[in-house]
Amino acid sequence: MRLFGLPLGLVAALAAPVNALSLHSSGSLIFDVVRKGKDIGDHSYKFSGQSGNFTVRVATDIAVKVPLIRTTAYSFKHKSIENWKGGQLQQLSSSTNDDGEPHQLKTANKGALPASLWNDDIVRGGKLMNTIDGKIMSVRTADLGTETIKTKSGSVSAHHYRLSGDLARDLWYDSDGNLAQVMFKADDGSTVMYIRK
Repeated sequence: MRLFGLPLGLVAALAAPVNALSLHSSGSLIFDVVRKGKDIGDHSYKFSGQSGNFTVRVATDIAVKVPLIRTTAYSFKHKSIENWKGGQLQQLSSSTNDDGEPHQLKTANKGALPASLWNDDIVRGGKLMNTIDGKIMSVRTADLGTETIKTKSGSVSAHHYRLSGDLARDLWYDSDGNLAQVMFKADDGSTVMYIRK
């Protein structure tokens, strides 16, 4: 699976630790997906339940349009559900349409944290499981310190991490450990960002 020619690890999982207990207090995290200064879609997380026993629903809907003729050059739709109990993943299922190529996945806990990226627990391991196809990827994490970033609702102090290896992503997490921003390079060299609303 590739988004603009890149492996899609935006929905992936890290091995160890296997607990993710910090839920966003508002019940959701919603992002604009921006490429070349244009809003090309949305990415969201919906949380239900309580710490230790909860469900996370992830949805991504992206469409890259060709200027002037308004034809869709690329589209990507993804939905996944993570079921957690006792702080451990019980099951993850996903459905993806990657520019016309369908994928389905249903998997139990493989001793790995699903890194749909929503919680900063994912930066504490070195293995990622792609939640589109279940493949395990090796990554390294660099801690780049605290920065102030702009979200749609104002500036936020966030911790910056950089993933490299089989997956390249820059990730920012707020003081509660919730995802605040994502950045990566597309194959054409353009920058794709997830900007929190």
